[in-house]
Amino acid sequence: MIQKKVILKRGKEESLLRFHPWIFSGAIDSIQGEPDEGDVVDVYTSAGVWIAAGHIQIGSIAVRVLTFERIPVDEEFWKKRLETAFGIRRTLGLVDRDDHNIYRLVHGEGDNLPGLVIDIYGHTAVMQAHSVGMHVDRKVIATALTEVMGERITGIYYKSETTLPYKADVERNNGYIVGGPSDDTPLEYGIRMPVDWISGQKTGLFIDQRENRALLERFSKGRNVLNMFCYTGGFSLAALRGGARLVHSVDSSARAVELTVKGVNDNFPHDTRHSAFAKDAFRFLDEMDAQYDLIVLDPPAFAKHKDALKHALIGYRRLNQKAFEKIQPGGILFTFSCSQVVNKEQFRMAVFTAAASAGRNVRILCQLHQPSDHPVNIFHPEGEYLKGLVLAVD
Repeated sequence: MIQKKVILKRGKEESLLRFHPWIFSGAIDSIQGEPDEGDVVDVYTSAGVWIAAGHIQIGSIAVRVLTFERIPVDEEFWKKRLETAFGIRRTLGLVDRDDHNIYRLVHGEGDNLPGLVIDIYGHTAVMQAHSVGMHVDRKVIATALTEVMGERITGIYYKSETTLPYKADVERNNGYIVGGPSDDTPLEYGIRMPVDWISGQKTGLFIDQRENRALLERFSKGRNVLNMFCYTGGFSLAALRGGARLVHSVDSSARAVELTVKGVNDNFPHDTRHSAFAKDAFRFLDEMDAQYDLIVLDPPAFAKHKDALKHALIGYRRLNQKAFEKIQPGGILFTFSCSQVVNKEQFRMAVFTAAASAGRNVRILCQLHQPSDHPVNIFHPEGEYLKGLVLAVD
């Protein structure tokens, strides 16, 4: 059998010696054995020393490293990685709870499985591939997952149609690869969450805001809450349970507003405190009156690559300035960025500039981030993508 090899240029192994899981195309001297996109390849230094193995693919990130140990990448490999990931979630207290059955089981590089996401919604696992290699290996991963999870899951839904590299020559069909739909209710700390993993964004819910939603609940009592970019209304549901006086949810997507209303009706039937609006966020902020004293700004990523960084920072300044101009004195602003290329310092400076431009006195109450089931590999700081601030506005 011909070995499939990637040979690095001289000196280009330095990042791998620091266990960074990406090999960029410019670091590669030659490729041997004619691997297909998505194959597992062995990586050698220019001196011929084996250093890693990973999935090869076309693009800037040419190899996503799976292991720095010389072990076979087989079903046992996938099973051990999934067992480790599951053990962490169990340690975090996210598993086998009556009031909570939503969590991220695998978070890509953060779980040493670059290019793979697996979210759990009750008895359904939603698997998402962000690399061709994970797509190629999806069935063996699914088999390993059923062994690790046992009766905890009855279905695995594969949803990678929009996340695979756009140049990849692969079939992009979403659907169940194990079992089928279940009739259980996705719960987040006792709240019935409207989750649509078939046609919704991401895997169906922004699980990464779970702990931040729980925090907002504690701030909401007696306040008029505006939830911008509401998607399925998670922050709105938390505010209602927290005792908000009124809650308004805004999203440009009519489908998102529909899911938000469903979530409110499921959890708070006949509650007149909530209204939802399918409207552009900036237009809504321009036209609204100054009735809110708690505002949530959780926009989609303004920048998905470095070339868009400048415009993204302008967007964050503009959005936050509008909120600062309209929020009531004594108000609370929850503001976020999920743009990976925008770091914490850049985001904070954009928010500070917005506050100064609006002429408001602002204090930081909390600095927020992604939850513990979205771990950051210490050798891959790029994995720290979610940034948030809770601000008191005088």
